[in-house]
Amino acid sequence: MIPDLISPYKQQFTEHTELRAQRNVTRSVQLLGGNLVTNLRSENGGVSSRVYKNGVYGFASHAEYTQGSVQAVLEAAGENAVFLDSRIQNAARPLPSLAAGKKELRLAIRDIEQKRYIEFAQGLDSYITRKYPGLASRMLVVKADSTEKLLCVSDGCDLYSLVPRCHVYVFLTANTPDGSTVELYSVFGGNGWFDEHFSGPEVLYAGIDSLYEELAKKAEGVYPEAGVWDVVIHPKLAGILAHEAVGHTVEADLVRSGSVAAYNLNQRVASELVTMVDFAHTIEDGSPAPVPVLADDEGTPAEDAVLIENGILRGYMHSRESALHFGVNPQGNARASQFSDEPLIRMRNTAILPGRDKLEDMIAAIDKGYYFTDTNNGQADMTGEFMFGVSMGYEIRGGKLGRAIRDTTISGVAFEMLRTVDMLSDEMYWTCSGMCGKKQWIPVGMGGPAIKCKMSIGGR
Repeated sequence: MIPDLISPYKQQFTEHTELRAQRNVTRSVQLLGGNLVTNLRSENGGVSSRVYKNGVYGFASHAEYTQGSVQAVLEAAGENAVFLDSRIQNAARPLPSLAAGKKELRLAIRDIEQKRYIEFAQGLDSYITRKYPGLASRMLVVKADSTEKLLCVSDGCDLYSLVPRCHVYVFLTANTPDGSTVELYSVFGGNGWFDEHFSGPEVLYAGIDSLYEELAKKAEGVYPEAGVWDVVIHPKLAGILAHEAVGHTVEADLVRSGSVAAYNLNQRVASELVTMVDFAHTIEDGSPAPVPVLADDEGTPAEDAVLIENGILRGYMHSRESALHFGVNPQGNARASQFSDEPLIRMRNTAILPGRDKLEDMIAAIDKGYYFTDTNNGQADMTGEFMFGVSMGYEIRGGKLGRAIRDTTISGVAFEMLRTVDMLSDEMYWTCSGMCGKKQWIPVGMGGPAIKCKMSIGGR
């Protein structure tokens, strides 16, 4: 656990000040064709301070965490704020004060021996080669990471939090009858420590078998027809869509830079069935969010941010500074990746909320279209225009699933596509295996139900 060297310095705070100690831990093992190609243990930590003065922030950080380095970064951040203020002369309003408090998310730290990760991967690889010897290739990646933060602020909530994640990625490649290859992968795990999810390789055998069955169907699959079609997208794609195509457009710093959301506040951007929320620490069923945030790195208590409500764009995600600009209350979206990073406006656990439909009814409602179940990449821009790679799916013919399909792309403009939504499933799927790469790589959660809508499909 990070020792508390920072709270005694709180008495020195004069301007709005943040003082943060942080430790990031990463463990990774990768097997490619049974060969160990990655064996990584890394830790990165230190202390940083940020001081706000007349609309500018002074920032400083140090890789050592000692009383001397804490004093040094506190003084340097204050000096940087004074220097920037003298040059910019912004004369902005002071940040509104927040009520003092303290938030804690404590867990017992568990540092698993590296050989446990290696042995797990080797055991899983042995099962795959023994049961499926005809594969063209295979790759296994075992990852675990944790972010531990200790925050002391001049006003708002002091914070201690520890958020661990662990995941196993399984990539399988098979030959096809026409002489090409197809690939699929699955991700297992979630929030928590490695040994809490994976007692041994056998816990993933059933998941490997399901992945191989899908891969075999894909190897016999066909390419979809290009055009605009009625589709059902699996909840896994819904979560990525919510994050990439919509979530970034409603981050207030990007709104101020001209994202499409700047012109649509309180306007209809989706079907009335669609409600989208960035959850702070507890999701809709009362369970912990995949990446729980009790308070952000500015000391703002974290609350859920309603982004779209019954199809109407209702709000943005904010830092304290952007909330001041827009005249709203911040809800705890300012997060930093490493100790040496300044907080940026970031998503936490972004999701489209479920509806009342059953997946089988959604498929039955389509005479000719597609059911997309997995993705391998995606991108979007500030207009909301998106393109995602689809790595698995099925034809829908006469309301029934048909042949598997091979890799294709789906594209569109998020707010236009969301207006075509006419059914949402009553089941949610959450994941936290990804990292959001907006200037700093940071863990995020994303979720959603199955969605029936219209999409443009790229074909072969």
